[in-house]
Amino acid sequence: MKKNEIRQVNVLIYLIEEYIDNCEPVSSGLICDKYINQASPATVRIDLNKLEKDNLIYQPHTSAGRIPTIQGYRQYIRFIASDVEHMTFQKADFLRELLVKHYKDTPLALHYIMQLLAQETDQLSFVAEPEVSYGYLDKLEAFKISDDKLLFVVSLDSGLDKTVILKCDHQLTELQLRALVRYVNEEYVGHRIYDIQNRFINETSAKATDENRLLRLFLEELQSAFTEISSYFIHFDGNISFLEQPEFDDKSSILTFLGFVQRQDYLVNLMQKFDSSRSYYVLMGEDMGQPQLSNYSLIYSRYEIFGIPGYLGIVGPTRMNYRRYIPIIRDMAKVITNTTKKGMVVPRDEQ
Repeated sequence: MKKNEIRQVNVLIYLIEEYIDNCEPVSSGLICDKYINQASPATVRIDLNKLEKDNLIYQPHTSAGRIPTIQGYRQYIRFIASDVEHMTFQKADFLRELLVKHYKDTPLALHYIMQLLAQETDQLSFVAEPEVSYGYLDKLEAFKISDDKLLFVVSLDSGLDKTVILKCDHQLTELQLRALVRYVNEEYVGHRIYDIQNRFINETSAKATDENRLLRLFLEELQSAFTEISSYFIHFDGNISFLEQPEFDDKSSILTFLGFVQRQDYLVNLMQKFDSSRSYYVLMGEDMGQPQLSNYSLIYSRYEIFGIPGYLGIVGPTRMNYRRYIPIIRDMAKVITNTTKKGMVVPRDEQ
């Protein structure tokens, strides 16, 4: 890379990091005074003009400084990727101890992790609970809580317990219910929930005779219970101070943002759409799928807890401290995955 090209890269990095810190358009004079004092303001202005032609920055007002575009933020993230790769989350040991301490209560451990993420970033943090369909059935319990309602308790080998209440139009005696639950445990324990949903229940129902009508009906209810608990559920945490950022200076912006995070299915679909083998993901602009969301960013990583996948991350304005936040989110996911191997807890990171 030529000397002037290196300088242009640095000008973009300095401009974006200055804008992230102060939320004010950045001038060539400020860049010279604070970052590149070996170059003249005229030289830096030439660099800014080149960056503007490349649609990496723009000038919101005549005679004002420049601010980054979505494309500029993306380029910035690519430029700092090697730096980010060598940065680490300093509280990894604390996080590992937290997971070991609460390994019998996965929801509580994830709750503490989400709180820690919110404290470390001052943004709205979230944890998407592990996808249950990847887990293996350890035990099924079902209870009548009224004449037409059943409570299902699904326990996985990972230690996760999920409960769901369903309306049941079929009259079952306590004795019949116990017999049906015993049959399901004998046939399905040790199998993956996904396989039970998509294969074993269908095979059993197809073989059921008229004399086994109650079994077929019960399996239909069980199928509904598995479907109910298998979708991701997202928990959010954040100090109200994150709404004090300049990007939320009007009611419309706040309502748009809150409306977005309330659409859990949309958020999950976004993360799954871009899910691959990368250690972290940054979505912004058109990645968010809707024009009204183009001013927000989503930083997240995929983790596994006892072998079952989930997501964690933060969502907030595009003007975020990516250099600091990405390593935190990436390393949190890594520690969770490495500490909670399938069927065991690993007190120290093996890598």
